[in-house]
Amino acid sequence: MRSGIFAAVFYVASFVLAGGLAYRIRLYAKTPAALRIPTTPAPTTHAGVAVRLAGEVVLFQSLFKANKWTWAFGWVFHAAMLATLVQHLRYFLQPVPWPVVLEQPIGVLAGFPMAAGLFALWGRRFVVERIRYITGPSDHLMLALLVAITVSGLAMKYLAHTDIVALKTFFLGLMRLRVEPLPGDPVLLVHLSLVATLMVVFPFSKLLHAPGVFFSPSRNQPDDTRERRFVSRSALLKPASKA
Repeated sequence: MRSGIFAAVFYVASFVLAGGLAYRIRLYAKTPAALRIPTTPAPTTHAGVAVRLAGEVVLFQSLFKANKWTWAFGWVFHAAMLATLVQHLRYFLQPVPWPVVLEQPIGVLAGFPMAAGLFALWGRRFVVERIRYITGPSDHLMLALLVAITVSGLAMKYLAHTDIVALKTFFLGLMRLRVEPLPGDPVLLVHLSLVATLMVVFPFSKLLHAPGVFFSPSRNQPDDTRERRFVSRSALLKPASKA
Protein backbone atom coordinates (compact mmCIF):
# COMPACT_ATOMS: atom_id res chain seq x y z
CA MET A 1 0.00 0.00 0.00
CA ARG A 2 2.67 2.49 1.08
CA SER A 3 4.98 1.56 -1.79
CA GLY A 4 2.16 1.86 -4.34
CA ILE A 5 1.13 5.29 -3.06
CA PHE A 6 4.67 6.70 -3.19
CA ALA A 7 5.25 5.10 -6.59
CA ALA A 8 2.16 6.89 -7.95
CA VAL A 9 3.22 10.14 -6.26
CA PHE A 10 6.66 10.08 -7.87
CA TYR A 11 5.32 9.13 -11.29
CA VAL A 12 2.92 12.10 -11.16
CA ALA A 13 5.58 14.44 -9.76
CA SER A 14 8.07 13.42 -12.47
CA PHE A 15 5.45 13.98 -15.18
CA VAL A 16 4.54 17.42 -13.81
CA LEU A 17 8.20 18.40 -13.44
CA ALA A 18 9.22 17.29 -16.93
CA GLY A 19 6.08 18.59 -18.63
CA GLY A 20 6.10 21.88 -16.73
CA LEU A 21 9.75 22.54 -17.46
CA ALA A 22 9.32 21.67 -21.14
CA TYR A 23 6.34 24.03 -21.40
CA ARG A 24 8.13 26.88 -19.61
CA ILE A 25 11.33 26.52 -21.60
CA ARG A 26 9.35 26.42 -24.85
CA LEU A 27 7.52 29.57 -23.75
CA TYR A 28 10.79 31.32 -22.93
CA ALA A 29 12.32 30.28 -26.25
CA LYS A 30 9.31 31.49 -28.27
CA THR A 31 9.01 34.88 -26.56
CA PRO A 32 10.67 37.46 -28.84
CA ALA A 33 12.97 40.16 -27.51
CA ALA A 34 11.61 43.53 -28.59
CA LEU A 35 14.95 45.32 -28.20
CA ARG A 36 18.65 44.60 -28.09
CA ILE A 37 19.18 45.17 -24.35
CA PRO A 38 22.36 43.46 -23.12
CA THR A 39 23.65 44.76 -19.81
CA THR A 40 26.90 46.57 -20.54
CA PRO A 41 29.78 46.04 -20.63
CA ALA A 42 28.66 43.15 -22.79
CA PRO A 43 30.45 40.82 -25.23
CA THR A 44 30.10 41.60 -28.92
CA THR A 45 30.12 37.99 -30.17
CA HIS A 46 28.00 34.92 -29.53
CA ALA A 47 31.07 33.09 -28.20
CA GLY A 48 31.51 35.90 -25.71
CA VAL A 49 27.86 35.57 -24.71
CA ALA A 50 28.41 31.86 -24.03
CA VAL A 51 31.38 32.68 -21.79
CA ARG A 52 29.32 35.35 -20.00
CA LEU A 53 26.44 32.93 -19.38
CA ALA A 54 28.88 30.33 -18.10
CA GLY A 55 30.22 32.90 -15.65
CA GLU A 56 26.71 33.70 -14.48
CA VAL A 57 25.77 30.04 -14.02
CA VAL A 58 29.00 28.89 -12.35
CA LEU A 59 30.26 31.97 -10.52
CA PHE A 60 27.15 34.21 -10.17
CA GLN A 61 29.20 37.16 -11.45
CA SER A 62 26.39 39.73 -11.44
CA LEU A 63 25.42 38.85 -7.88
CA PHE A 64 29.07 39.09 -6.83
CA LYS A 65 29.22 42.65 -8.15
CA ALA A 66 25.92 43.56 -6.51
CA ASN A 67 26.28 42.14 -2.99
CA LYS A 68 29.18 40.09 -1.68
CA TRP A 69 27.32 38.60 1.32
CA THR A 70 24.33 37.48 -0.74
CA TRP A 71 26.70 36.09 -3.35
CA ALA A 72 28.57 34.07 -0.70
CA PHE A 73 25.39 32.63 0.81
CA GLY A 74 23.85 31.90 -2.59
CA TRP A 75 26.96 30.35 -4.09
CA VAL A 76 27.56 28.11 -1.08
CA PHE A 77 23.96 26.91 -1.16
CA HIS A 78 23.92 26.18 -4.89
CA ALA A 79 27.34 24.48 -4.90
CA ALA A 80 26.36 22.29 -1.95
CA MET A 81 23.02 21.47 -3.57
CA LEU A 82 24.79 20.39 -6.76
CA ALA A 83 27.11 18.14 -4.76
CA THR A 84 24.11 16.66 -2.95
CA LEU A 85 22.26 16.00 -6.20
CA VAL A 86 25.30 14.27 -7.71
CA GLN A 87 25.63 12.17 -4.55
CA HIS A 88 21.97 11.12 -4.86
CA LEU A 89 22.56 9.76 -8.37
CA ARG A 90 23.70 6.52 -6.75
CA TYR A 91 20.04 5.71 -6.06
CA PHE A 92 19.18 5.81 -9.77
CA LEU A 93 22.24 4.24 -11.44
CA GLN A 94 23.41 0.64 -11.42
CA PRO A 95 26.31 0.25 -11.67
CA VAL A 96 27.27 3.59 -10.13
CA PRO A 97 29.78 5.47 -12.35
CA TRP A 98 33.18 6.05 -10.76
CA PRO A 99 32.88 9.89 -10.74
CA VAL A 100 29.73 9.55 -8.61
CA VAL A 101 31.52 7.06 -6.34
CA LEU A 102 34.43 9.46 -5.86
CA GLU A 103 32.06 12.34 -5.09
CA GLN A 104 30.19 10.49 -2.33
CA PRO A 105 32.23 11.82 0.66
CA ILE A 106 31.76 15.39 -0.57
CA GLY A 107 28.05 14.91 -1.24
CA VAL A 108 27.46 13.41 2.21
CA LEU A 109 28.95 16.48 3.95
CA ALA A 110 27.41 18.99 1.52
CA GLY A 111 24.14 18.96 3.45
CA PHE A 112 25.66 21.12 6.19
CA PRO A 113 26.80 24.07 4.00
CA MET A 114 23.56 23.68 2.04
CA ALA A 115 21.53 24.17 5.22
CA ALA A 116 23.78 27.05 6.36
CA GLY A 117 23.37 28.84 3.03
CA LEU A 118 19.61 28.37 3.09
CA PHE A 119 19.25 29.72 6.64
CA ALA A 120 21.42 32.72 5.75
CA LEU A 121 19.40 33.50 2.61
CA TRP A 122 16.17 33.12 4.56
CA GLY A 123 17.46 35.26 7.41
CA ARG A 124 18.28 38.18 5.12
CA ARG A 125 14.63 38.31 4.12
CA PHE A 126 13.85 39.19 7.73
CA VAL A 127 16.89 41.33 8.57
CA VAL A 128 17.45 43.44 5.44
CA GLU A 129 14.61 45.96 5.22
CA ARG A 130 14.55 46.42 1.44
CA ILE A 131 14.58 42.64 0.94
CA ARG A 132 11.88 42.16 3.56
CA TYR A 133 9.71 44.71 1.73
CA ILE A 134 9.68 42.71 -1.53
CA THR A 135 9.41 39.27 0.13
CA GLY A 136 6.06 37.54 -0.24
CA PRO A 137 4.56 34.41 1.32
CA SER A 138 5.68 32.30 -1.64
CA ASP A 139 9.32 33.23 -1.00
CA HIS A 140 9.08 32.04 2.60
CA LEU A 141 7.26 28.86 1.56
CA MET A 142 9.92 27.95 -1.03
CA LEU A 143 12.73 28.53 1.46
CA ALA A 144 10.86 26.59 4.16
CA LEU A 145 10.39 23.68 1.75
CA LEU A 146 14.08 23.64 0.81
CA VAL A 147 15.13 23.86 4.47
CA ALA A 148 12.78 21.02 5.42
CA ILE A 149 14.17 18.81 2.63
CA THR A 150 17.75 19.53 3.69
CA VAL A 151 17.15 19.03 7.41
CA SER A 152 15.18 15.82 6.92
CA GLY A 153 17.94 14.50 4.66
CA LEU A 154 20.56 15.24 7.31
CA ALA A 155 18.35 13.62 9.94
CA MET A 156 18.25 10.41 7.89
CA LYS A 157 22.02 10.39 7.65
CA TYR A 158 22.93 11.19 11.24
CA LEU A 159 19.86 10.54 13.44
CA ALA A 160 17.37 8.09 11.93
CA HIS A 161 19.15 5.76 9.53
CA THR A 162 17.17 4.05 6.80
CA ASP A 163 17.76 1.02 4.58
CA ILE A 164 19.45 2.69 1.59
CA VAL A 165 19.72 -0.62 -0.28
CA ALA A 166 15.94 -1.06 -0.16
CA LEU A 167 15.50 2.62 -1.06
CA LYS A 168 17.69 2.22 -4.13
CA THR A 169 15.81 -0.93 -5.11
CA PHE A 170 12.56 1.06 -4.89
CA PHE A 171 13.75 3.81 -7.24
CA LEU A 172 15.43 1.44 -9.67
CA GLY A 173 12.12 -0.42 -9.77
CA LEU A 174 10.24 2.78 -10.60
CA MET A 175 12.58 3.37 -13.52
CA ARG A 176 11.73 -0.11 -14.78
CA LEU A 177 7.99 0.36 -14.15
CA ARG A 178 8.03 -1.99 -11.16
CA VAL A 179 6.90 -1.23 -7.63
CA GLU A 180 9.38 -2.54 -5.06
CA PRO A 181 8.95 -2.35 -1.25
CA LEU A 182 9.73 1.07 0.22
CA PRO A 183 11.17 1.34 3.77
CA GLY A 184 8.61 2.76 6.22
CA ASP A 185 10.89 5.00 8.27
CA PRO A 186 8.92 8.18 9.18
CA VAL A 187 11.79 10.59 8.42
CA LEU A 188 12.33 8.96 5.02
CA LEU A 189 8.64 9.23 4.15
CA VAL A 190 8.60 12.89 5.18
CA HIS A 191 11.73 13.56 3.11
CA LEU A 192 10.32 11.86 0.02
CA SER A 193 6.99 13.68 0.39
CA LEU A 194 8.79 17.03 0.55
CA VAL A 195 10.92 16.18 -2.50
CA ALA A 196 7.81 15.20 -4.49
CA THR A 197 6.16 18.47 -3.46
CA LEU A 198 9.18 20.43 -4.69
CA MET A 199 9.10 18.57 -8.01
CA VAL A 200 5.45 19.53 -8.52
CA VAL A 201 5.76 23.21 -7.59
CA PHE A 202 9.14 23.81 -9.28
CA PRO A 203 7.81 24.62 -12.79
CA PHE A 204 5.39 27.18 -11.34
CA SER A 205 7.67 28.92 -8.84
CA LYS A 206 10.43 31.51 -8.74
CA LEU A 207 12.89 28.63 -8.72
CA LEU A 208 12.59 28.74 -12.53
CA HIS A 209 15.46 31.24 -12.49
CA ALA A 210 17.56 28.09 -12.99
CA PRO A 211 16.65 27.65 -16.68
CA GLY A 212 15.43 31.24 -17.02
CA VAL A 213 18.92 32.74 -16.83
CA PHE A 214 19.69 31.29 -20.27
CA PHE A 215 16.78 33.23 -21.79
CA SER A 216 17.43 36.60 -20.12
CA PRO A 217 17.80 39.22 -22.93
CA SER A 218 20.12 41.29 -20.77
CA ARG A 219 22.49 38.30 -20.55
CA ASN A 220 22.06 36.24 -23.73
CA GLN A 221 22.40 39.04 -26.31
CA PRO A 222 25.66 40.30 -27.82
CA ASP A 223 26.26 44.05 -27.92
CA ASP A 224 26.60 44.16 -31.71
CA THR A 225 24.14 46.88 -32.75
CA ARG A 226 26.96 48.78 -34.48
CA GLU A 227 27.83 45.75 -36.57
CA ARG A 228 24.35 44.60 -37.55
CA ARG A 229 20.77 45.79 -37.30
CA PHE A 230 18.63 44.04 -34.73
CA VAL A 231 15.15 43.06 -35.91
CA SER A 232 12.88 41.54 -33.29
CA ARG A 233 10.87 38.50 -34.27
CA SER A 234 7.79 40.36 -32.99
CA ALA A 235 8.31 42.88 -35.80
CA LEU A 236 8.17 40.07 -38.35
CA LEU A 237 4.80 38.81 -37.17
CA LYS A 238 1.88 39.53 -39.41
CA PRO A 239 -0.50 42.19 -38.08
CA ALA A 240 -3.81 40.90 -36.84
CA SER A 241 -6.58 41.08 -39.43
CA LYS A 242 -9.27 43.65 -38.78
CA ALA A 243 -12.80 42.44 -38.23
